Amino acid sequence: MLLECHNIQFRYPGSETLLFHDLHLKFDTPGFHALFGPSGVGKSSLAKIISGHLVPEGGVVRFNGKGRPLYGYNLERLPGWSSVGRHLDRVTPGHHRALKEKLVSAFDLEAIMDQHFSQLSLGQQNRINLLRYLVQDFDALIMDESLANVDEKTRGHILLTIKTIFPDVLFLYISHNVVEVATFCRDIQVLRGTHKSPRVVKVQGRDCRSGADVDRQLLQNTMLEIMNAA
Repeated sequence: MLLECHNIQFRYPGSETLLFHDLHLKFDTPGFHALFGPSGVGKSSLAKIISGHLVPEGGVVRFNGKGRPLYGYNLERLPGWSSVGRHLDRVTPGHHRALKEKLVSAFDLEAIMDQHFSQLSLGQQNRINLLRYLVQDFDALIMDESLANVDEKTRGHILLTIKTIFPDVLFLYISHNVVEVATFCRDIQVLRGTHKSPRVVKVQGRDCRSGADVDRQLLQNTMLEIMNAA
């Protein structure tokens, strides 16, 4: 598994300043990895470049999986003319029906399958949005604040569930929650402001998995390393 950004150059339309100049980063293993950094450093823009939603001025994105990585974010909306259950049925490939039912249960969404998207809480909307990507055929998924409105305990359960069900998939997780990123992610690429060099600093996360104990001191050290890098 390889996802690599090489010599990426990008600026927002109308801007004279490059947001990214000869940007390099690489993820070469499946599992949970992260893009971390303060607001405005370009995490979402980079995610959209990786997924093909934005075209850079220069550089290339290399990915050796199926197609381009999928990109999901927390403010997406589902069509309002049918229940969320019917929508999931329509977008789920036939060979993933059992997977869909398993995820609906793991995400604690059975009770809202007959409701419309607009009737759901923000946390429920986030979980449904994420679930509709997970039932697709994919090798990489970018989760851009995908669980931003979900409570901490449920977020942790969902992340551990995803890591268990999809061990061979590459996930790129974007979150402002340093505890979460340090706990669950493996390679954490800390994106820094345009005035800082290097532009990206790599930090090794704890990569917590279901059933494993977290060493609190090591976690604290990782969080401190991430914040110092940012």
